[in-house]
Amino acid sequence: MKKVAFVYPGQGSQVVEMGKDLYEEFPQVRELFAIANERLGYDLTSIMFEGPKELLTKTENTQPALLSVSTAITKILAENGITPSVTSGHSLGEYSALVAANAISYSDAVSLVHQRGKLMENAYPEGKGSMAAVLGMDQETLRNELQKISEQVDGVIEIANLNCPGQIVVSGTKSAIDAATDHLKEAGAKRVLPLPVSGPFHSSLMKPAAEEFQQLVHNINWSDAEIPVYANVTAEKVTDKDQIQQLLVEQLSSPVRFEEIIEQLMEEQLDAIVEVGSGKVLTGLVKKVNRRAKTFAVQDIATLTEFIEWMKED
Repeated sequence: MKKVAFVYPGQGSQVVEMGKDLYEEFPQVRELFAIANERLGYDLTSIMFEGPKELLTKTENTQPALLSVSTAITKILAENGITPSVTSGHSLGEYSALVAANAISYSDAVSLVHQRGKLMENAYPEGKGSMAAVLGMDQETLRNELQKISEQVDGVIEIANLNCPGQIVVSGTKSAIDAATDHLKEAGAKRVLPLPVSGPFHSSLMKPAAEEFQQLVHNINWSDAEIPVYANVTAEKVTDKDQIQQLLVEQLSSPVRFEEIIEQLMEEQLDAIVEVGSGKVLTGLVKKVNRRAKTFAVQDIATLTEFIEWMKED
């Protein structure tokens, strides 16, 4: 059997109707989504399939919706005898990876990420926090420029996501992010793009949410991961259930080190890196780290069938 890694998308990959063809085709997907509806106490499936987009994009809905689609595809692949040798996810996607590794049940995970979404939404006053993607600037230069901005502006601005070479996301107070836009362009960034998010995620401004979240995490039944999971906080493999819990709490206010995770996956002697869930964001990041890497983005019946057929080839 070919050796593959599964990587799971995070917030921003959601689209209305994601998972709908899988839901209509596979009874096990219908059962899975029913668990989410029951556990959350509202019809998440309708929001996923019918929208409106604004309702799906609410963090408390986006997070369980993306987890549900990723877990559904993982389940179908497992029933076809296809499991990863290692796994990871981008921010929220780490929870899908942990479900795949049997460190947490899907039912508990869908409830946990729903609560996580609420805490993230409420952690900082609406409209006061922001994030932006900085393109075409290396990490060291960006850190130096952020230090200058911090000294000039009464606000917080920090690195939030290290996605791939030339794509780094910053997070902080809206005043600091706004000030950074022109400053970073003048300092050599190709583009600085504000992101459509509701808060300063993966920054120190999320620490109040992380403190509350810690209680929620510890109230859930965890197991050691059966498959190694690359953690966002450390970019290292983890299987120990206590370490997993601590890293998930830290993840809320720490940078996502996804570029390093991709580099680690390149050392795993894999036949392919497979994005499992809505969209193609992560396969795009993998290609920017190594354009020769074999990738799949499995998100619907067509791409699922293509990947299963490839796995069964000699």
